[in-house]
Amino acid sequence: MNKFKDTDMQAVIGWILRTGVLVSMSVIFIGGVIYLYRHGQTHVDYSKFVGVPDFVSNPGGIIQGIFTLRGRAIIQAGIILLIATPVIRVVFSAIGFVMEKDYLYTAITVLVLLIILTSMISGHAG
Repeated sequence: MNKFKDTDMQAVIGWILRTGVLVSMSVIFIGGVIYLYRHGQTHVDYSKFVGVPDFVSNPGGIIQGIFTLRGRAIIQAGIILLIATPVIRVVFSAIGFVMEKDYLYTAITVLVLLIILTSMISGHAG
């Protein structure tokens, strides 16, 4: 049985980052094309501020917007995928450190992951 190598985990993490960015970029592009197709000829009125779309504040709104092919919801999903990419990288780093039996770096990585998740849930940054 081959021993797990650090370079193997670096390759996996690099693949995750590249794939995450490419997938999110593709989703954002598709959402942009759909949005421009439906709203490209719309005249924008800058005299009043419209605000955040309703689907952003509703947790299921983005998913419903994706299924109904709303361009802005698809763009928002792509942005969420882009934000999730480094978080997934931290998760895989923790898995790699566990596999290497490097418990100090495992603890540090799990602490970083908890800080990220706490910030996301609470809505506070820094």
